Amino acid sequence: MLQRIITFFERYSFGVCTYLGERFNVSIAKIRLFFIYSSFLAVGFPLIFYFFAGIVLDIRNYVKRKRTRLTDF
Repeated sequence: MLQRIITFFERYSFGVCTYLGERFNVSIAKIRLFFIYSSFLAVGFPLIFYFFAGIVLDIRNYVKRKRTRLTDF
């Protein structure tokens, strides 16, 4: 059951932790733990940052897909 929950969040999450982990060469698990612990300490501010970063990354990926489609012609 726990594995299904973890798989669900990894598949349908925004990919913010993965992007930050690859960008700064840090373990993804450490970044996830940082977001979890800091959200308890900072009363949810990191969650707001996480959702904002997720929206920005989705828009960025959408724009990249549109650019490649325009140049394929």
